[in-house]
Amino acid sequence: MASINVPHLLATTPTRLFIDGQWLHAQDGATVAVVNPATGEVLTQTASASPADGRAALDAAVAAQSEWATAAPRTRGDLLLRAHDLLVERTEQFATLITLEMGKPLPEARGEVAYAAEFLRWFAEESVRVAGRYQAAPDGRSRLLTIKRPVGPCLFITPWNFPLAMAARKISPALAAGCTSVLKPAAQTPLTALAFAALLAEVGVPAGVVNVIPTAHAQEVTAPLIADRRLRKLSFTGSTTVGRALLRQAADNVLRTSMELGGNAPFLVFDDADLDAAVAGATAAKLRNMGEACTAANRFFVHEAIAGEFCARLAEVFASLSVADGLSDGAQIGPLIDGPARDGVHELVTDAVAQGAIAATGGELLDGSGYFYPATVLTNVPADARVLHEEIFGPVAPVATFRTEAEAVALANDSEYGLAGYVFTRDLARVLRMSEQIEVGMLGVNQGVISNPAAPFGGVKHSGLGREGGVEGIEEFLETVYVNLPDPTAAG
Repeated sequence: MASINVPHLLATTPTRLFIDGQWLHAQDGATVAVVNPATGEVLTQTASASPADGRAALDAAVAAQSEWATAAPRTRGDLLLRAHDLLVERTEQFATLITLEMGKPLPEARGEVAYAAEFLRWFAEESVRVAGRYQAAPDGRSRLLTIKRPVGPCLFITPWNFPLAMAARKISPALAAGCTSVLKPAAQTPLTALAFAALLAEVGVPAGVVNVIPTAHAQEVTAPLIADRRLRKLSFTGSTTVGRALLRQAADNVLRTSMELGGNAPFLVFDDADLDAAVAGATAAKLRNMGEACTAANRFFVHEAIAGEFCARLAEVFASLSVADGLSDGAQIGPLIDGPARDGVHELVTDAVAQGAIAATGGELLDGSGYFYPATVLTNVPADARVLHEEIFGPVAPVATFRTEAEAVALANDSEYGLAGYVFTRDLARVLRMSEQIEVGMLGVNQGVISNPAAPFGGVKHSGLGREGGVEGIEEFLETVYVNLPDPTAAG
């Protein structure tokens, strides 16, 4: 891979707001610091949008909506394909930027770039497949025409853990469907989103179609937009707490919403499981992105007959992993996003240990700069420990045991969340039962990584509303219109 000159990369990455095709300072001149979580040092400052900047971004999206909606589907798809190709070409630049501002090891950041690029390609292909239908009414007296049209201007609020992939997962279907947008990226990771906006402009996405407004004052900027009747869609990825607040705001405007919220994924290992596959799957499902993923395995339930061996193997793997700056050669576990995030993870571990859990490996704060936390395996975790009930968002695997399949299902479903789940077993009949009984929107069987742009991503219960990706993804950005036509066979 080509070596990236970090000072040059930071010097050439946009740091202003992107509104109506222009790079602008915030109207009040405000800025926000972007911090490298591996060192705690400031990388750069970006403009921090004010409410007036938010209005300007929505004005631009509204002004561009009509022309973009009527652009040929092939035109929209071709732009997405060009963006895909250019993003792949610039993998190293984007991956380095992700690692600098978010912390994940560079190989994982490259994986995120590839994941994001696939959303561009998938929805480029979906843009030309939007279809309606034509049918005779049951009584034969008229014809029923069903058509699809773009929802309209959208507001996207994205998290810091996948700063490129989450932006691409929302912007790609919106562009494919003919919708304009305003993107409010996380304050911790605005650089990747701004670089992505520059790439879209470079391939020819018209001014005003995509606008990006990082800000340190999210509520003040987004609330007026959500209340504005010109906005027709809100898509949010983040915590359930914030999602609930946004849904309340959206209700007044009867705003169409998509919510990808928190997770508390169960990871079930039955006594007939391939233990090698289960340990490898647990490592992937837990430690991808340092555990800072809504799909991360959060609660490990292992059959009591094999729990000892599973925990010993998992602890051995976790203990062997290198914790280091994500740009360092061989880094496998990067820093968490900030100090409060690291302290919150350690608080959950401390609570569990105080109640009798055992740290088979890890579990202690590390010396030195940056917000690092070691890969940790907790055994003998009591049922009421907070770590089994709260989203960890860190590299901690708490393990509890079960005896029967019915008990495993009950444990898995004992959560307000229902995003992802994982099952390891050789029994096909059990796989089918788990698919029907476990209350999640996505289930991984004998594998620890399940996200795929061609599949519908989303959850049930308090994990959200709607789906991103798959053939379902573009439907989130389309309205269905029914037209009643006279019977063409009737005498004139």
